[in-house]
Amino acid sequence: MYRKVVYAPHPPIYITLLAILFAITVLFFFYGFIGYAFRKIGFSTMTVALLLFATLLGSYVNIPLFKVRSQVPIVRVKEVSFFGILIRVPEIDEIESYTTIAINLGGAIIPVLVCVYFMTKDYQILFYGLIGSCIVAFITHLIARPKPGVGIVTPAFIPPLTAALVAMILPTNQQPIIAYVSGVIGTLVGADLTNIGKIRNLGTPYASIGGAGTFDGIFLSGVLAVILS
Repeated sequence: MYRKVVYAPHPPIYITLLAILFAITVLFFFYGFIGYAFRKIGFSTMTVALLLFATLLGSYVNIPLFKVRSQVPIVRVKEVSFFGILIRVPEIDEIESYTTIAINLGGAIIPVLVCVYFMTKDYQILFYGLIGSCIVAFITHLIARPKPGVGIVTPAFIPPLTAALVAMILPTNQQPIIAYVSGVIGTLVGADLTNIGKIRNLGTPYASIGGAGTFDGIFLSGVLAVILS
């Protein structure tokens, strides 16, 4: 039986920077410059602020899903006697270990639930959101890199900026919502889900969908989406 694991995907400095971005976004909300598009869909400015706050705090919670076997390459030095002379010869062996695959509360579960809510409220959001998600997923997959001992990482700003650009190009009047949906789903699919098969070769004991390596991009997608409004 798996239990919830509290795990910080980033050093405190990253969380501090994200908290500052969140505070700035909340100020925009309460001064009325941001949130119009979300209110049209049925979300109050307070609800959106709480969702962003829950996303930030939820980044510390990972829910284990399953385990996969991983083959970790290690270098051993073997001594070989050659006419009485000891020669050190490196050998590459593999040890079998397990990687726990988890899903991050703030980086996957909460944002995806919000996206599902948006897409079920408006067929235009569903249609253009899926198109935008495919484009963002493709770009994100190209730039995502497996990092041994960590997992799959992506540059923080590229997925949300791509989502914002796609939302502005698509012929829709729901640019902020499309940017959010495209940024969240596109990042999760392009970075984590399409690369999940590579996790077993990274030698990391723990990998989280929407966690370290992709959380920044997902959170910033929400920030940029509301700024677009």
